[in-house]
Amino acid sequence: MATFGDFPSNNNSENKGNDKEDHSWERNVLRDLAFAAIREQRNKRRWGYVFKGLLFLYLIAFLILSYSPSKLSSATGPHTAMVEISGTIASDSEANADNIVTGIRNAFEDQSAKGLILRMNTPGGSPVQSGIVNDEIQRLKKTRPDFPVYAVIQDVCASGGYYIAVAADKIYADKASIVGSIGVRMDGFGFTDLIDKVGVERRSLTAGEHKAFLDPFLPMKESDLKHAHQMLDTIHQQF
Repeated sequence: MATFGDFPSNNNSENKGNDKEDHSWERNVLRDLAFAAIREQRNKRRWGYVFKGLLFLYLIAFLILSYSPSKLSSATGPHTAMVEISGTIASDSEANADNIVTGIRNAFEDQSAKGLILRMNTPGGSPVQSGIVNDEIQRLKKTRPDFPVYAVIQDVCASGGYYIAVAADKIYADKASIVGSIGVRMDGFGFTDLIDKVGVERRSLTAGEHKAFLDPFLPMKESDLKHAHQMLDTIHQQF
């Protein structure tokens, strides 16, 4: 009987061992599934970074290839070159003399180009920047007398823009285009009465006859006014 009574005890031990093995197998499966999910998430993130990096490089390459300061059209065979002059003409804008002149020079130096179109939409700007472009067109036309230059005006071509356009052989404009406005202006403000009312004393130390020329906080001098008109007349004669 004693021997018979030991069997349940042995069976329980075996069952406990089997239970442990069963739980161990389940834990292994769960662990493998968890690791597989982690690896899959890491792979997704890794490929996400790769695709984002490729997209970023594509955008950078697209911007580099599509951007040209002079906006000079490119072609391999015989063609008409085009340089776009848009916006205010100034040294710190896209429509500055360096960018425009670079495009115009490229057009003249390209032997497959048979002519140049200046597509213009500008209210004008710096007479210095416009004068540089005008002078360069005149110089380049002497190097290729058979190379026609046409100015095609869109909405507006005034002041410094027209200064550039007159260097072309012909100017084309729509019946509603605004063209002209040949002139030179100098703007400023006078605050002499204001600082008197506020009680502010203006102190300006200069060395030179015209160093405080047109100071808005000082009364207008007749000599300064005469000097300003001489400057404006000289610049206006360049047109």
